[in-house]
Amino acid sequence: MATIKSSITINAPVDEVFRYTTPENLPEIWPSLVEVRNVKELPGGGYSWDWKYKMAGMNFNGSSEHVEFVENQRTVSKSTGIDSTITWSYEPVAGGTKMTTETEYNIPGSLLGRVAEGFITKVNENESETILANLKARLEE
Repeated sequence: MATIKSSITINAPVDEVFRYTTPENLPEIWPSLVEVRNVKELPGGGYSWDWKYKMAGMNFNGSSEHVEFVENQRTVSKSTGIDSTITWSYEPVAGGTKMTTETEYNIPGSLLGRVAEGFITKVNENESETILANLKARLEE
């Protein structure tokens, strides 16, 4: 399982950053996330949703669900379609919010095999940083 961790400081309050990072808004900041649909609020907080994602030129469909949802602090979502766990952490800091994402995932077996694993990992690392940069740009407009 591969792991990617990225952080950025956003000049916006934690509650604003947290409210923005709902499933419906993710395609605006996540370049390879083609579509989010069927978003449902969960009884204990958080959401479940279906998605379409493009990785290395291939489309994948799947679903995600928050398995942990602590308002203004942390969300953890588990996904099927691409086996992954994504943790988003929100920490108040001087001037705004330190936003950290940690993604653990298995590269789908159909994705060119292990030969391309290094390439795909590098692409995904860049994607993680781009998501946070896009979030920062969106909230600091």
